[in-house]
Amino acid sequence: MEKRDNSGVLFKADNRDNERAPHYKGNITVNGQDYWLSAWIKEGKSGKFMGLALSPKVEQQAPQKTKPKGSGFDDFEDAPF
Repeated sequence: MEKRDNSGVLFKADNRDNERAPHYKGNITVNGQDYWLSAWIKEGKSGKFMGLALSPKVEQQAPQKTKPKGSGFDDFEDAPF
């Protein structure tokens, strides 16, 4: 599918695990930035409507390796043997 700026898609969420989960999920691109898009069907004084929410798509960073405290060596290459 071609990605277009200032446009997006919504798909019906068939597997809602709780009442607060969105009825529809998708994504949207606004000014070159990608967002997750969620929609809930609600009932108001004037009838049914959709409430929307955007959240930025953030790429998950790989966990950083941590070395044991007090080892004093960054690598085995630095070991004195």
